[in-house]
Amino acid sequence: MIKSSIIFLFFLIAILCSSNLEASTKKKIINNFIETKNLSFKFKQNIQDKTQEGNCIVEYPKKIYCTYNESKKILVSNGKKLVIQNLNNNQYYIYPIERTAFNLILDKNFLLEKIKFDNGDIVDNKYLRFKFIEGDNQINIFFDINSYNIIGWQNVDIYQNLVITYLFNLEKNIQIKKNQFRLPTPTNN
Repeated sequence: MIKSSIIFLFFLIAILCSSNLEASTKKKIINNFIETKNLSFKFKQNIQDKTQEGNCIVEYPKKIYCTYNESKKILVSNGKKLVIQNLNNNQYYIYPIERTAFNLILDKNFLLEKIKFDNGDIVDNKYLRFKFIEGDNQINIFFDINSYNIIGWQNVDIYQNLVITYLFNLEKNIQIKKNQFRLPTPTNN
């Protein structure tokens, strides 16, 4: 009986210590994210077994500029509209940002509110994942438990494809060009 009580007490202490660690990490992630005005990073993105790589600049709220290495594609949001332009074949797509997962992923205040009310899950003892559903969007946001920086997300795009995006070589609060998020216009060749 005493042995069972000691084992139970050991597991209870381990659970409480783990919960305190997660709560402390979560608080540090929130504070770090609050102080983040913008991000610059390289990315690797997997969509339906296809991998693409490139560079992005994000400015909160809802602005992003990405260049894709191999496909010569750019993705730009000015906070209201999202444009995807393929410079190789002159394809040009424009969407209201509200129709995309970027409406949520790039809304820092929205994410902070969701994170405050979610305990998150530790993944591989490296990442803290926050999972939420908003309307038709199910999104997972990942933060590094050591640097407290965002390191990626997982969502379903407007074509119902699972999109997994990994961020690396992250820089915060950099100098951004004034017209960085100006939407490109279609080219007529």
